[in-house]
Amino acid sequence: MEPPATATLPADRIYYAHAGRIGFIRRLSLAARTQTFRLFMDALAPGATTTVLDVGVSLDVESLEANVLEQCYPHRERLVCAGIGDGSAVQRAYPGVGFVEIAPHARLPFADGQFDVAYSNAVVEHTGSRADQQAFVHELCRVAKRVFVVVPNRLFPVEHHTGLPLVHYLPLRAFRGLLRRTRFAHWAEEKNLNPILAGELRRMFPPNRNVEIRQAGLGIMAFRSNLVAIC
Repeated sequence: MEPPATATLPADRIYYAHAGRIGFIRRLSLAARTQTFRLFMDALAPGATTTVLDVGVSLDVESLEANVLEQCYPHRERLVCAGIGDGSAVQRAYPGVGFVEIAPHARLPFADGQFDVAYSNAVVEHTGSRADQQAFVHELCRVAKRVFVVVPNRLFPVEHHTGLPLVHYLPLRAFRGLLRRTRFAHWAEEKNLNPILAGELRRMFPPNRNVEIRQAGLGIMAFRSNLVAIC
């Protein structure tokens, strides 16, 4: 779930304010997210009757790399978006989708197993501590029979939110201390960004879920840009 707006940027524009200002980075982001959408369609094979919940939809509908699922999904009438704030712009931009407002760190307002699939892209890393991240993933698993979660891969050489190379390879305390001295101080706070490795993502899921972790997006082998958890 996206964190609240900052004092200087409306809605979730902060996600495109730093690395997102670099055209090359934005093109890479769009390519990675488009590839991840294809993986979603191939791995889960949703059909015309499949109910899909997208948790953490971006309210910034002007960014091409945002809301790739809503842009590309062929059965919008079966798609429900959940986000923090007013979703009227989302519903105007993507006719047919539903929208439900949610609150940070709160139980999702859906019944157990209400959806066939819960989808969440580039959200978990913004939900806070490891315990908060795990609680968020458990909620996805509670409301859906299958789950598709995408996060930036901490092993990818370029940090997704700042565009800086290699600095996120530092221990997190050192990484955050460094960012606090720069214009990227927003991302130094755990509540705004908590980078994730593959093993950490796997451990966020309930033990009764058979989770497959894949590397996706740009790059090679373990150093590809995104981690995808499918269960």
